[in-house]
Amino acid sequence: MRTLIIGGGAAGCFAAVHAAAAGEQVIVLERNDRLGKKLRITGKGRCNVTNDCDQETLMRNIPHGGRFLYSAFAACSPQDVMAYFESLGVPLKVERGNRVFPVSDRAADIAEALVSEMRRLHVEVVHDRVTALLTDPEGRCCGVSCGQKQYDADRVIVAAGGATYPLTGSEGDGCKLAASVGHTVTALQPSLVPLETLERDCAEMMGLSLKNVSLTLRRDAKTVFSEQGEMLFTHFGVSGPLVLSASAHMEGEGTWTLHIDMKPALTPEQLDKRLQREIADVPNKALPSLLRRVVPASMVMPLIGRCGIPAQTRCNSLTKPQRTRICTVLKDFDFTVRSTRPMAEGIITRGGVLCKEVNPRTMESKLVPGLYFAGEVLDCDAYTGGFNLQIAWATAYLAARACVEG
Repeated sequence: MRTLIIGGGAAGCFAAVHAAAAGEQVIVLERNDRLGKKLRITGKGRCNVTNDCDQETLMRNIPHGGRFLYSAFAACSPQDVMAYFESLGVPLKVERGNRVFPVSDRAADIAEALVSEMRRLHVEVVHDRVTALLTDPEGRCCGVSCGQKQYDADRVIVAAGGATYPLTGSEGDGCKLAASVGHTVTALQPSLVPLETLERDCAEMMGLSLKNVSLTLRRDAKTVFSEQGEMLFTHFGVSGPLVLSASAHMEGEGTWTLHIDMKPALTPEQLDKRLQREIADVPNKALPSLLRRVVPASMVMPLIGRCGIPAQTRCNSLTKPQRTRICTVLKDFDFTVRSTRPMAEGIITRGGVLCKEVNPRTMESKLVPGLYFAGEVLDCDAYTGGFNLQIAWATAYLAARACVEG
């Protein structure tokens, strides 16, 4: 039987090797001049292959579409993925947060391992862009066309990725193809993406990295995300791990605000006592000298501006209400989100083929027999930490297995 796979990225290549290993004749159609172009730059070029965790932890890290993925993860767990790549000769290591990387820290090693295996299994690779899905009179998917060329197949797996990193060929082709045969495609938008803020003092702190702070995201004053970790100020707003994770929850209209607790380990009362101790050490110094003992230097003037206290105020003349104001701002340094950064800056695409229209046990379309989906083209996405690649591997494996068994 012949299986056509649209897309030679992580999901497409993983589906190809598993289908071919089971005896299928596999053709991969990839619009780029080489396979795994996006895979080679993931994780800042290191490739966070997966996350060495259990299924419960996986689900906690997938804010969209987690329930749909139960069968995929049961068939292909993170441990299965790790064992597979090590069987291909790529030694792996587990780092902080159970993140899995190649020992070499080279994403290219993961991509090349898949390419080599595809070559060994005689997977045919055609570098062309698919323009249409073909169906027979009964409505079954029977191939694709690439402009004037046509490729017949018994089954087709769409693994063309999302719409982030357009320079790697991810321009939403898979979603357009799915929509052309009747599938619902939810709005595509960037996820795991930096955020632009209305306030200008972010630019004053550009380059400042904060560690062990708590970041809370609220929509119309209702908390939708809160976590402790690291973040970064930029010329346009904020970025870093906490911000990227928060962005995954930004769905729908509303007023979105970010709230930084600079001292999450201290209550307001404990923080005030800390200020009083610092004041005792520099009683005759101006306010900036005090605050530099509490926050990074580049944050001092923005903090003073928000507190509304004259910078020349002597530490020993600070009133209790002024100290309270400082503590309040330190515990809730807030920003209003203007927008996410552009799609090209997102790590992953939110939105895609509606999961309700796909069989979760096989990844086959419920609308078009013989048509399957895998990877980022589906409307499910996760936090950073290897979880999105795990979605790609698992859905690709399930689609390939279903093609072989079907």
